[in-house]
Amino acid sequence: MTRLHTRNVNVGYGDKTIVKNLQVEIPDKQITTIIGSNGCGKSTLLKAMTRIIQHQSGSIILDGESITKQNTKELAKKLAILPQNPESASGLTVGELVSYGRFPYQKGFGRLTIRDLEVVEWALDVTGIHEFKYESVDALSGGQRQRVWIAMSLAQETEMIFLDEPTTYLDMAHQLEVLELLKKLNREEGRTIVMVLHDLNQAARFADHIVAMKRGEIIKSGSCEEVIQRDVLRQVFHIDALIGRDPRTNKPVCLTYDLWKGEEETNEKIIYNPAAFASAYT
Repeated sequence: MTRLHTRNVNVGYGDKTIVKNLQVEIPDKQITTIIGSNGCGKSTLLKAMTRIIQHQSGSIILDGESITKQNTKELAKKLAILPQNPESASGLTVGELVSYGRFPYQKGFGRLTIRDLEVVEWALDVTGIHEFKYESVDALSGGQRQRVWIAMSLAQETEMIFLDEPTTYLDMAHQLEVLELLKKLNREEGRTIVMVLHDLNQAARFADHIVAMKRGEIIKSGSCEEVIQRDVLRQVFHIDALIGRDPRTNKPVCLTYDLWKGEEETNEKIIYNPAAFASAYT
């Protein structure tokens, strides 16, 4: 099932077109990751699908209607976005920032209702940050702050959450912490997750669906097995990758890679020993 899709979409800045004639479908209640080299249009596509920026031509359809025709507050009840560099929350407590997610539901003077407060409490609980409710956002670690921004997105009560490189600037443990949280939200809450990731192995491990982009166009979209392929990665990243299987998840994993130098294909087979690879993790 697909609630969100694009048709022949072009997006750019000024006279420069970044995303070209794009057609993409976002599977409902699944995790989709968008991969590609820097400047290929990943973030631009994310911003266009969430109406942060306008598309130049084509159509972006959500629930059978163009997003350009939908009321802003109503659209904010359907989807939330966490940008790559969220605006500063200086001076705010965790609880105050998370409560900002209730903006689409507020009327009049914008006072929080009992329902709003209940949702904020739930968002703090599900993201594991309730203990920081009265602490300054500035005083938290990078991973904790990222959880706060995700909690704010959850407080919007949207069924779709978009994240632009949610693991940027985080160490390995905090990256895993954030991605595990998103997976939990997808599996237990049924949220549709769409995120831009740079790490191929993280993309393959956590995604149900992958969109691979290059120069504003989609090179390949589909399951992890269909996209994390040697020929696809060669086109998208200009690398010659050795693909194996993660012994813990059985998902495709990029074991190593070299820059692709454009040599002719050979019939040489690379032997991959799963047992040897697995021994490195035991």
